[in-house]
Amino acid sequence: MSLSLDRKTFFENGFTLIEILIAVAILSIVLAAIYSTFFLAHKAIDGMDESMVKLRESRRALDILKCELDSSYVTSDKHTFFRMSDRDIFGKGASQIEFTTFSTLRPGLSWISYYVEEKDGKLNLLKKIESSYGTVGETKGFAIIEDLSGFTVEAKYNDTWIRTWDTEINRSKPSEIRISFSVTIKGRQVTLSDISTPKIGGSI
Repeated sequence: MSLSLDRKTFFENGFTLIEILIAVAILSIVLAAIYSTFFLAHKAIDGMDESMVKLRESRRALDILKCELDSSYVTSDKHTFFRMSDRDIFGKGASQIEFTTFSTLRPGLSWISYYVEEKDGKLNLLKKIESSYGTVGETKGFAIIEDLSGFTVEAKYNDTWIRTWDTEINRSKPSEIRISFSVTIKGRQVTLSDISTPKIGGSI
């Protein structure tokens, strides 16, 4: 008799439909807030990862180019040279540099070229490397940095930084070369720079 009475009391004092609907609504709001927080945190982490990868790639490319310029080699031999030209694409720096050097990527004297190309409205830094004693210019360039904001190369001449150089005219290679990469990280332009001081030779 007691058990039947307790069961009857439980059903009479149970949750109403309105209370259940309110509980479900509150639970939905809480779950939506948790999901939104997780989604935003995940998106922020992804964005940070992409930014770090882009900065790391740019820094690595800058270090490699500096090392190659440090060991650039120019003599009176027609197969050796150092040339810089000043260009821009969409008003952004798009220097081109080609020189002969000793690279760890291949044996012997190498001809290396860095240049910027536009693709789908974005600037990409490309690189070519081949034997200095072969047919220069036949190798297809490969991308070093994609979606670049600018690439400038300057040489020091009489205490002034200039953006053009040709060993056939100057009869020597620069004593200092300043390299700058500009990339956009989270809507902000970041510029990475370094200065190369070629170690081998000088005048031709």
